Amino acid sequence: MFESVLVADRGEIAGRIVHTARAMGVKAIAVHSDADTDLPFVAEADEAVLIGPADPARSYLNVPAILEAAHRTNAQAVHPGHGLLAGNAGFARAVGARGLVWVGPPPLAAARMSDKINARNLMKEAGVPVAPGVWEPVPDADTAVEEAERIGYPVMVKPAAGSRGAGLGAAHDEATLRDAYAAVRAHAAHGDVLIERYVARARHVEVQIVGLADGAVVALGERDRSVQRRHRTIAGETPSPGVAPALRDRLLAAAVRAGETVGYRGAGAVEFLVDPAAQEFFFLELDTGLQAGHPITELVTGVDLVEQQFRVAVGEPVSFADATPHGHAVEFRVHAEDPRTFHPAHGEIKVWEEPVGDGIRIDAGYAEGTTVTPHHGSLLAKLSVHGDDREHALRRARVAVDAFHIEGPRTNLPFLRELLDRPEFADGTYDTGIVGRMRAPGTH
Repeated sequence: MFESVLVADRGEIAGRIVHTARAMGVKAIAVHSDADTDLPFVAEADEAVLIGPADPARSYLNVPAILEAAHRTNAQAVHPGHGLLAGNAGFARAVGARGLVWVGPPPLAAARMSDKINARNLMKEAGVPVAPGVWEPVPDADTAVEEAERIGYPVMVKPAAGSRGAGLGAAHDEATLRDAYAAVRAHAAHGDVLIERYVARARHVEVQIVGLADGAVVALGERDRSVQRRHRTIAGETPSPGVAPALRDRLLAAAVRAGETVGYRGAGAVEFLVDPAAQEFFFLELDTGLQAGHPITELVTGVDLVEQQFRVAVGEPVSFADATPHGHAVEFRVHAEDPRTFHPAHGEIKVWEEPVGDGIRIDAGYAEGTTVTPHHGSLLAKLSVHGDDREHALRRARVAVDAFHIEGPRTNLPFLRELLDRPEFADGTYDTGIVGRMRAPGTH
């Protein structure tokens, strides 16, 4: 095992990685911008390096600055967290070229999955279900209309690369398709756009995989992340209440095939769009690296996924013989934002009181006295709750959300309370449209 690791991310995930590193006796090195100097992850690390100003392009995405920090601190390994650098094949290669251990996805796998059209083609060849759609970039709006007529409306329009959830659009006819195509193309890397069938009332489900040093790929259950706004998760749970046992078996098997197809190593997640009514699912993408939703998988399996990442990275054998999921876990992402409009909020946190109790886990990026700035995302903390079953977990979650008290910038805690009382969430019948149904048009 390496003796030191530099964490190339910020906030709650940086603190999460620091925690495991220190528990394993590995020196944890944090990097931070000048806007984050007072955040908990900086204080919790064994050593911290200022790498630039608040602008992420000049700090957390500044590869030369991060590599220089690794050199100055004699770091032996680099963990990219789950930010943009986690799927950056060039960064991974640069780390390896300097003789450092890369605690992330294999560069080739990251590169192959970064292009969604290439990923679709690879998965189709491997026998992983993919939605009907195109197999090469759509060059213009006229071609998009022709393809949509072949596939059948409604269709989903996506950037072929880049975006991380931005710039997706659904189209139900030619007029909305032309508008969606123009909007998506503006977000797409290299302007490449793909089109595939849109599944109404779908669920967004991801399977946690771990690729081992010996080439095997293991699936550790699925996470339902259908509660989302603009394709970004607000709440999640495992197991998914919308996935029947037989469908779960097929999902997990398909995820393993996906990981094997690209020679995956370390922690990753294979994302699927699930049609509960038809009991069908379609591949969306292989999200390389450690996902934001991993804490609830850790709660039900007892597996420390960061520790397994460390061990896989150095070629140590890893066993998941005792990792059978037990109970149910739900996760809520606490953001600094207006709970009605979702507009980001900023300012000093004057009061921060976390819930405590059996089954409650908090992964926090902020604390009392710290300041939320406009330079980074609005995520304050992830609240994860484990119970014997879904009903038990939700009871505990209601108590935990009510006990989480933050003063200063507004937060979405009132929205999370509203979500817990929403009948379709309470009974598990929700889909990816739930947030839109909870808010009037123009406010979500």
